[in-house]
Amino acid sequence: MILASPPFWMLPATVLAALAYGLPALAGERLSHTQARRLLGIAWAAHAVALLSLLVGPVHFGFAPAISVTAWLVVSAYILESQFFPKFKARWAMGSLGAIAVVLAWFFPGSPLSAQASAWLPLHWALGLSAYGMFGAAVVHAWMMTRAERDIRQAHDASSGVPLLTLERLTFRFVLAGFVLLTATLVAGVLFGDALYGQGQGHWRWDHKTIFALLSWLTFAVLLWGRSQWGWRGRRAVRVLYIGASLLLLSYAGSRFVMEVMLGRMG
Repeated sequence: MILASPPFWMLPATVLAALAYGLPALAGERLSHTQARRLLGIAWAAHAVALLSLLVGPVHFGFAPAISVTAWLVVSAYILESQFFPKFKARWAMGSLGAIAVVLAWFFPGSPLSAQASAWLPLHWALGLSAYGMFGAAVVHAWMMTRAERDIRQAHDASSGVPLLTLERLTFRFVLAGFVLLTATLVAGVLFGDALYGQGQGHWRWDHKTIFALLSWLTFAVLLWGRSQWGWRGRRAVRVLYIGASLLLLSYAGSRFVMEVMLGRMG
């Protein structure tokens, strides 16, 4: 298997991002909140540079860049939220997620985008990756919500630094935003199918990516309906969210992982 080579100048940005992400994750409470926030800010900026480097020359894309963009969007949401909730404690989760994602994109930068690719493809990708980011943020918040519930049952202080009901509201706001973006992605696939996939492919292409994307859309629709009509919350809602996010991960990143890594196909 021959992997595509990332631009050389992506390496310094990747190393800086990985180190700046890793320190808050590993140091724990030995770093002050201000120090951890500054390191995450440096990591976020270096991560952005590493992602931009994939757009220089032939555009590279694949499963690892998709995960890297998703992680960057999740960290962006956390940095924004920390302005409104200064006691929000998720440095370990953000640092670990960011470090793994940025290093993964260095080792697996994906395949170059064909020169014949449709002009609509970047919009389609942008919508899909934004949906990935919103659902990724929802999963992180759901995980923290589960930890907060456990802390309450054990009569401990909440480890997240944010009230449980606030975490719940934030989780479902991210789910709703992700659902809207995922819907737009699927609609774009229907409207611009020929332009995206080539003439003769039709307005809809039934493949693993499409099937998993539709299953995830249906799962999130059920979750939002259950929340609206029956007040779903707690473990039931979190389980459905995890199922939907797993299906969505398989829809693009999972299928590309199989092609690029397991089968060695870079097309």
